[in-house]
Amino acid sequence: MSARVVVLISGTGSNMAALLDAAADPGYGAGIVAVGADRASAKGIVRAQQAGVPTFTTPFSDYADRARWNTALAERIAEHRPDLVVSAGFMRILGPEVLSRYPVINIHPALLPAFPGAHAVRDALAYGVKVTGATVHFVDEGVDTGPVIEQVTVRVEPGDDVHSLHERIKAVERNMLVGVVGRLAREGWTLEDRHVRLGSAEPGPTPSTGNVAEENR
Repeated sequence: MSARVVVLISGTGSNMAALLDAAADPGYGAGIVAVGADRASAKGIVRAQQAGVPTFTTPFSDYADRARWNTALAERIAEHRPDLVVSAGFMRILGPEVLSRYPVINIHPALLPAFPGAHAVRDALAYGVKVTGATVHFVDEGVDTGPVIEQVTVRVEPGDDVHSLHERIKAVERNMLVGVVGRLAREGWTLEDRHVRLGSAEPGPTPSTGNVAEENR
């Protein structure tokens, strides 16, 4: 049976769309059972609906504080009984109300631990690095500090700006995310002392509670 995956988005959902396309193959090992967003304007919700995938929206502004919003989000996620939650451009902090219940992975446009936070591409350019990239990691108690699952490199070219560099990162991070989700679903994982190893017989333990980077926090 396919692993049940809930994808969280905040915008156009290009990585979500790539996961939907991959999940159409029965051999992929993962099925996207729902797509959730933190804003009604998230264009990716329409893409998911067109694909026949259940969707839900949990606006942050509808709740008095972050804990109540996290609790509401956890309840909406629970309706779909996921084995794995994927933060794919979801620009809100996930609290223990969510993270204590599900393994959550996040994709970040830099080679962590370098350049965490919501402005990773800008920060990498400002620092003058020659190589950057993307990271898929488990979410833990920090901002982009969770155990690394996979990384891919991207060279910084002369004349790059934030847009051009980010577009090249997006092109490679999409394939990496699709590959990682498929392997987690098919092979399981183990997590020990921050070392993630794919290919265990059973799904691995849920990482400790924590946060993903949030835009405009």
